[in-house]
Parts: sequence; C-alpha cells; structure tokens
Amino acid sequence: MTDDRPARPSDIARAALEAARAASAARPRPTRRRIAGPRRTWSGPGPGADDPQPLGRLVDSLVASQDWSERTRTGAVFGRWESLVGPEIAAHCTPQTLTEGELLVVAESTAWATQLRLLAPSILGKLRAGVGGDVVTRLRVVGPTAPSWKKGPRSVRGRGPRDTYG
Repeated sequence: MTDDRPARPSDIARAALEAARAASAARPRPTRRRIAGPRRTWSGPGPGADDPQPLGRLVDSLVASQDWSERTRTGAVFGRWESLVGPEIAAHCTPQTLTEGELLVVAESTAWATQLRLLAPSILGKLRAGVGGDVVTRLRVVGPTAPSWKKGPRSVRGRGPRDTYG
C-alpha cells in the first residue's frame, strides 16, 4: 500500500536526521592523543588556588612562606602606634627602637616621660593585645635630650659655649 499523500515537513526532517546519523556512524572516529603530564583538575564551584585572590590573602601567604611574621609584627608597632596606644598618648611620644623586646619611647617633655612611666603597664597591655604578647616585653621611656655642643670629631671637655664669654 503506497501512500499518495504529500510528505509532511516533519517526515522530511526525520528522514534528514536519520541520514545524518547514518553518515556520522559510517565516518571513522579521530583518535585523541594524550598529552604527557598530570591531568587538569578543575577547582569546582568554590575559589581555587589558581583563581584571582585578594591582595591581603596573597600578602599573608607570602609573609607566612618567607617567615616574616616577626618583622611584620615589629613593623606594626611603629606603623600603628597611634591606634595601639591612643591618639592622646601618641601625640606626646614616639617609638624609636625595638630591640630584643625592649621598646624605646621618647617623650616630648620630662613631665610626659614621667606620666608614660606610670602608664607603662597599661601601654604594654595595649601593645600585647594589638600586636602580640612576645613582641614588646619591656618599655623604656626617656625624655627629650639636651642639644649637643660637640661640633666635629674632636672636642675639649668644658662648660660648652659659655666659656668663650669671659
């Protein structure tokens, strides 16, 4: 029994699809060459090590890998001095050196040096809380120094500039 009806568009599309599948199956498949080395793995839905990272995280990993943590905490004492001890104390003194856990602080006057010596335990507590307990262990406070009258590599002991007036 032959069908004298005209072909429908869906029948034409179905016949073309079957012909394309048959042609694809008859064609030889190309072989894939494997590249030597480890196979690439994907990081998945979360961020991976090869994805762009925030700068702070990269700096933290660099500090940890190079073992610079002690130096960065020492630098934090000088860099964050005002936020560690407070703006009122920081306005009247500056840290000078930090050697073997002893922080040398220079006050702007002898009165402030005395006041800072009395506040030393609380300042040490603030520094331990902000930077770490083993960075600053002692606080040495000195007042302002008098100007030196020594000019040049050689000098003579005496009363200073007053001995030339008479």
